[in-house]
Amino acid sequence: MNTRYGFGKKVALAFDQAIECVTAELQKEGFGVLTDIDVSATMKKKLDEDMPPYRILGACNPKLAHQAMTAEPSIGLLLPCNVVVRQDAAGAVFVEFMDPAAVLQLVDNPNIEPLAATVRGKLERVMQAI
Repeated sequence: MNTRYGFGKKVALAFDQAIECVTAELQKEGFGVLTDIDVSATMKKKLDEDMPPYRILGACNPKLAHQAMTAEPSIGLLLPCNVVVRQDAAGAVFVEFMDPAAVLQLVDNPNIEPLAATVRGKLERVMQAI
């Protein structure tokens, strides 16, 4: 899976195992999960709509986030890095990552580009490890 705004892959894990694995691999790269949005539960509660499991993890590397906010105070509008773990109707599980380089192209600040490349590299390593 590659789009202009993200990258990811199908994984040979059950949904809950994928959540555990990606969370552990994010930690190895210095990320914590600040938010965990259970989209499927929210759709059921708010709209009474059923959908396959779908969670959005808001991942943050505090050191890199601090550097970015120091260079560009309003960049918090583009943080944290979202990681989607989702299951399709056939039962396949996917882990997808927001591409920080693509999103941060919105910022006209040359100090942000190397940070975005660093974050993308870390997220690519997480993807390879799962």
